[in-house]
Amino acid sequence: MPVRRLPPLRALEAFVRVVRLGSAKAAANELALSPSALSRRVAALEDFTGKRLFTRQHQAMKLTDEGQAFYNAIGPKLEELAEAVEAQIDRGQVLRLHLGVPTLFGGQRLFPRLPELRKLHPRLHIDIDTGTHPEDRVGDTLDAAIVLTKEPDNAFYRVQLDHNKVYGIVSQEMAAEIGPVPDKETLSKQTFLIHQDLPDSLDAWKKAIGMPDLEPASIDKFDSGQLVLEAAAQGLGIAIMHDDHFRRAHDDRLARLFDIDVESPYRYWFICKPKALETRPVRIFHEWLLQAGL
Repeated sequence: MPVRRLPPLRALEAFVRVVRLGSAKAAANELALSPSALSRRVAALEDFTGKRLFTRQHQAMKLTDEGQAFYNAIGPKLEELAEAVEAQIDRGQVLRLHLGVPTLFGGQRLFPRLPELRKLHPRLHIDIDTGTHPEDRVGDTLDAAIVLTKEPDNAFYRVQLDHNKVYGIVSQEMAAEIGPVPDKETLSKQTFLIHQDLPDSLDAWKKAIGMPDLEPASIDKFDSGQLVLEAAAQGLGIAIMHDDHFRRAHDDRLARLFDIDVESPYRYWFICKPKALETRPVRIFHEWLLQAGL
């Protein structure tokens, strides 16, 4: 049976990289090509298909409708081909992912769902790193990370995972003592508990309750969200944290202080270097993470 004529694999690779990275410049850097060489590869694919896959304006390349349809058709097939080749190379070896994760996200959101991932991909094993400043280590000692920040650096591939409110969280006893209505004199005598990497949450909360100039008795800082919650449960102060952490804790010792909506300055993000998405462990975890809705 004759083999059907296929387009040059390098042209297909260039096309897919531009689509996935969202930038011709980024794709050229990943492939170690000049912009003109990348453009020639894409042009060769357009000549082969007889379709205009991108519109070009200066240095920008934007998918046409035909280009999107072509990507939708060939993207999954290229993934199948890559997985088939990798399966022959792996020979049953473990796939290893070095992942940075905040302790509270790991305990509340990731670990309860990891058995699902293990069933789907039994060869994928994850080394968990809860150390500080994961953004500085992604691409070095970390393959990828989940970070809680305002917005990651543009150099990363990033996906926002949630959108949160800021809660004042206290023990049930302290909630009863402080009362349901904000009182500046009472709050100024309290200790506030915050994560050392999320200082703007307290400012947002004070502004929302109408007391931007509130000066509490003390602001105690922690490097662990789990410890902030435990300190609040023990009555050590008012924890300023995300609503999601409060709900997922399922801790009857805790109560929300005041029924006031406060937009959080911070979000959880998945980040990695764009090139890392081409590696199978990062790609598997990334796709599962989005499908699982963590």
